[in-house]
Order: sequence, then C-alpha cells, then structure tokens
Amino acid sequence: MSNKRIIKDTVKKHIPQRHLSSIRIMYRIAMETIYGIHRTGLINIAIVAAMAAILTIFGALFRTSFSLSSFVDKLGDAFEISVYLKPSTDPVYMSSRMKEIEHVKKISIITKEQAWEEMNKDIDVSGMENPLPDTLHVTVDDPKNIAEVCDSIKKLSGIENMSYAQEIAKKLQTLTTVFNTVTILVLIVVALLTIIIINCTIQLVIQSRKEEIEIMRLMGVSNWYIKIPLILQGAIYGFLGAIISLLPLNTVQNGLLKLHNFLNVNPPEFAMNTVVFCIFLMAIFFSASGSMLSIKKHLQV
Repeated sequence: MSNKRIIKDTVKKHIPQRHLSSIRIMYRIAMETIYGIHRTGLINIAIVAAMAAILTIFGALFRTSFSLSSFVDKLGDAFEISVYLKPSTDPVYMSSRMKEIEHVKKISIITKEQAWEEMNKDIDVSGMENPLPDTLHVTVDDPKNIAEVCDSIKKLSGIENMSYAQEIAKKLQTLTTVFNTVTILVLIVVALLTIIIINCTIQLVIQSRKEEIEIMRLMGVSNWYIKIPLILQGAIYGFLGAIISLLPLNTVQNGLLKLHNFLNVNPPEFAMNTVVFCIFLMAIFFSASGSMLSIKKHLQV
C-alpha cells in the first residue's frame, strides 16, 4: 500500500462519518451549481452584464444621493434668516428667546454699531447718523425647516423685519425630494429586473435538466438537494454582477470626491462602503429570490 493511501485512510479514521457525509454533499452541491452554470453557456455573459448594468445605475444614484445630502447640509448652513430688530429691542434677550424655538441651530448677533463699522470700511459715511438696526442671523438645522422657524420668529414682539432666500431653499428641498424618490424607484426597478432575469435563466436550466431531475427524484434524492444548486447559481450571477459594477462605480466615486474638494465640502463618511454593501446584499438576495420563484413555478419539488 502506498504512503498516499495510508495517509488517506489515517485521516478518514479521525473524521466522523457524518462529517464526511456532509462534506461529500457540499461537494456535490458545489459541482451541481458549477455544472448548471456551465450548461448555460454564453448566456452567462449576457446575464452577468445585465446584472452589472442595472446595479451600476442604482449604485451611482445611491452614491450621488449621499453627496447631494452633504451639499444640502452645507448650503443649509448658509441659508440664514436675517432678523432685524426694533430700536428698543435688546438683541441678547431676543437671541435667548429665539434659541428656544425648535430647529434653531445657531444665532449670531450683529449689533448696529458693528454693522455701521463694516459699512464704513466700504463706504465713507462719516458724519451721518447710524440708521442700521440690530440684526440676528439665525441658522436652522435643516433648510426645509426655515419656513417653520420664520413663522415662530414672527410671533415674537420686537421684530422689525426679516428675510431669507426662500425660493432657493424651496428649490433645494424639491431637488432633494425628487432625487431621493428617483433612487427609490430605481431600487424597485432593479429588484424587478433582477428577479425577472434570474427567473428566466433558472427556467432554462430547469428545462435543459428536466430528465436528469426526474431521475434524481425517482432515485429518492431530497428536494433541497435539487433546489440549492439552482438557488446558488442565481446568487452567483448576482455576486459576479455586483463585482463588475464596482469598476464604473469607482469612477463615479472619484468624480464625486473631486467635486467635494472643489466645493470644499467634506465627503460623507462610509458612503461608498454603504453603497457596496447594499449592492452585494441586493444582488445576492434578489438573484436568489428569482431562483426560488422559478423553482416554485417550474419545478414541482
């Protein structure tokens, strides 16, 4: 007996039989999965390419939505409400009152003396009486809350007038809402397309192996042994499509980082990691779901 045979027999003695049986089953399932992919032939390329394309579209929109949120937050800090006080109003007292209003993030006090001094730097107004009012610059936590904060400030006594970039704030809020809605719609389309593509693919595999599967059933092979390779085949398509989609997504990521640097806005933390995780999770889950739907519809096991 050769040394190789002796070593093999020695190893087998130290491995419980139930473990050996599980390993053999796992090996056979893996081989059945690979065999199913091999029998699909060149269609595999089209399936993976289609998966990569739709995942890339979703990933690009999803990643861009993170950056858009950062830009909105940065611009929101610039959307200050300028509150002009009446001459008899104490700016410090009014500032403390406004801080109690919900969604107020920060308040800066610009006294009429400070404003007059700044004006003197640009225009020679010496000899004139200071006509400027005390001003409070109010920053809100979110641009969409500007209107609500304005309504609350108007109820306070001692307010002469107020102003803010109302139209810009509304347009920015509308843009964010539209973009987030489009991202959700694309997610739904990605899910449907993935399930349909994998469903049709697994249906072809089932039809090509119909006689083989019938023989396996007659031999008493368990249902899960027939199902799992088909489910794994669909999951592998999703996994490969997700990997390929990372190439164009990396280009999108680099472009957005350059835009962040240009606008001097910090990029969102863990944005790309979150996008990649969601893409792989979606691709594998929806692909496996498509396989299971096809099995339930076309394979009575």
